[in-house]
Amino acid sequence: MTAKQPVFELENVSYSYPTGTKALESVNMKIYKGERVAILGPNGGGKTTLLEILDGLIPASHGSVKARGMILNDATINSNEMYGFRRKVGFVFQDPDIELFSPTVYDDVAFGPLHLGIPEEEVNIHVERALNLLGIEEIKNKHPYNLSGGEKRKAAIAAVLSIDPEIILLDEPTADLDPSSRAELIEIINRLNHNGKAIITATHDVNAVPELADRVYVLNKKIIAEGTSQKIFSDFELLKENNLEVPEVFKLFEVLQCFGYNCEDLPLSIDEAIEHLTRAVEVNGGHIHLHIHKHTHEEIGKLRSKYEHH
Repeated sequence: MTAKQPVFELENVSYSYPTGTKALESVNMKIYKGERVAILGPNGGGKTTLLEILDGLIPASHGSVKARGMILNDATINSNEMYGFRRKVGFVFQDPDIELFSPTVYDDVAFGPLHLGIPEEEVNIHVERALNLLGIEEIKNKHPYNLSGGEKRKAAIAAVLSIDPEIILLDEPTADLDPSSRAELIEIINRLNHNGKAIITATHDVNAVPELADRVYVLNKKIIAEGTSQKIFSDFELLKENNLEVPEVFKLFEVLQCFGYNCEDLPLSIDEAIEHLTRAVEVNGGHIHLHIHKHTHEEIGKLRSKYEHH
């Protein structure tokens, strides 16, 4: 069996700002084709800087960065070698206004294909396909200024999808979205992954991580930990030290445990919660049994203290 080849491979990557402040330190990471990976960390932990390095926008100060077999450094990111790379890697910025600057959404979505030299007669095909994937055909003639937050986010993703990349980098994609737009965006991102695209999401939205990633890196200038969502969110000390919390669903099931609910691996998302509760009801003859035992109040007190809820 042929070993999977990484689409990104970072070895001892560090980055310092011109002021000398260190943003990243000795980052080692491998990301493979078609993966869903989350870069989870606090604000100021280096997530955006890491994505900029992965996208070839800035070179690492130290260490080695390989992207799809190509070395990204000072020389290559300013060379003609980047043409093929730009066709395969797309970056959706946290602030969609950075990407939306044309008179219409259509023009913004067409910008990438035109500037990558795709023949004009093919550009419309690329644009319409991207608009259809995001379900935003009806806003293509609108000025980006007149869009809602959710529409702007989808337009920015469409602008990246118009070049049909293999890898999509997302910086805080759920930030500032209302619950409906957030849920819709997560569904779209996962549909793109199902169609074969590698999705790398930088976020501090702990509730989104279980729905957006199969593997998680915790980044706080350094890689602090790596593993599944279940592994990462089960390590309370790790999260506390890096100013992160657990998903709200996880907390709910911790409360249920205080009332005697038997749950070894706590659910991290609504889908996992439904699956777990359904299984529990089926096993217990159509019921879930909760009760107050002699340690219930003590356990609830410890739980409140754990999350500093006073």
